[in-house]
Amino acid sequence: MTQNPDTPAAPSIEDIARAAAAVLRRNDAGSMTRAAPGLYPHMWSWDSAFIAIGLARFDVPRAIRELQSLLDAQWSTGMIPHIVFNPDEPGYFPDFDRWGTARAAARPEGVQTSGICQPPVHAIALRHILDRGRERGGADRAAAEEFARGSLDAWAAWHHWLASVRDPDGSGLVEIHHSWESGFDNSPRWDAAFARIRPGDVPPFQRRDTLHVADASERPTDEEYTRYLWLVEQLKSVDYDDAAAREVVDFRVKDVFFSAVLAVASDVLADLADEFGRTDLAPGLRDIGARFRLGVRSTIDPETQLARDFDVRAGEWIGTETIAGFAPLFAGASAEVTAAQTALLRGERWMGDPRLRFPLPPSTSPASPAFRPSTYWRGPTWPFLTLLLGWAVDRGGDPDLAADLRTASLAQLADLAFGEYYQPFTGEPLGSHDQSWTAAAALEWAGELGVAAG
Repeated sequence: MTQNPDTPAAPSIEDIARAAAAVLRRNDAGSMTRAAPGLYPHMWSWDSAFIAIGLARFDVPRAIRELQSLLDAQWSTGMIPHIVFNPDEPGYFPDFDRWGTARAAARPEGVQTSGICQPPVHAIALRHILDRGRERGGADRAAAEEFARGSLDAWAAWHHWLASVRDPDGSGLVEIHHSWESGFDNSPRWDAAFARIRPGDVPPFQRRDTLHVADASERPTDEEYTRYLWLVEQLKSVDYDDAAAREVVDFRVKDVFFSAVLAVASDVLADLADEFGRTDLAPGLRDIGARFRLGVRSTIDPETQLARDFDVRAGEWIGTETIAGFAPLFAGASAEVTAAQTALLRGERWMGDPRLRFPLPPSTSPASPAFRPSTYWRGPTWPFLTLLLGWAVDRGGDPDLAADLRTASLAQLADLAFGEYYQPFTGEPLGSHDQSWTAAAALEWAGELGVAAG
């Protein structure tokens, strides 16, 4: 069939890579990258790790600067906060004052941050930066190796803080104190836990996120947001003291996906420590990786084959069908578990659903009663998470699945909108456009095919 000459050609992978690099350049705020224009003007912890992966495809020194900015905001406890505020970008809510971290003893002087954290994907980004630097050679190689070597202690402190403070009973599962820490803010994973929360006095607030979308139903509701802010008030009441927070906060959940990321990232960090002769660091990091991998494995529901979260306050498992249920694939698992989870992921409850515009895993199974295709973490697909899954399964020995995810994701991103998330049935980009970590995912997928950003 001859193509209609009036029909514009689909963007090539080269076109996608060039457009993605342009997004990161436009969102560059100097020492940090805005997560997105307008909606997210600051630096988010795990966004910036993925952004660094994308930046490393065309500017290794800038990728290093991205991660260094996060380390400059690291608390004395070892925690890396989930937001680093750009003081030149006022107007975001909740802002630094609302977080109340000015009173937190562990916060570094002169840096404005939130008081909670996000999944520790940073060692994975560090690995990518080092690999890209070595590929390029010369000054890029020297800079990447110097940064990797010099930052190992800081990343190790971050992992050890999570493994001790956030796993006080040694279960191999990270306890989170806010759904924002999971990164899956309004996922149905958290519905039951939030339903039990009765907010106390929450100061008035004016949201800004709903002003940046065409349909407010894409975002969490005001009722959900009130509960989010109530948890902030509880953490503020103890000045973000780690031990005191466990006693006062209403939301205490062992997060299986967060735990999976800690497991695999600890393995990656241990490998880096070995490369640089840090025999004092590598064994402890490998212990963390092994402990949290076992913790993830212990949560698998024998009936559904999905991993589960655990609600500490309620003393019960959370078995909602979300992408977090594939935590063993992210963390690395036995051949038996990997085979069962891969078959499930490729099946009709997930990537094999014939209604999907692209065969990519949604954030919640379309077969779940909790599925809402256009609402944030309740159904849409997230390109950065597809990238992480592809990296993990490739590392785990399934290059075919990784290639399938890459092909489908690049097809999704050929709209050049670089949406924050995508409607899984229509393929419509939702949330903020020109999202930095979405552009970074496109750059990494393209780079794996040998396509440079230019």
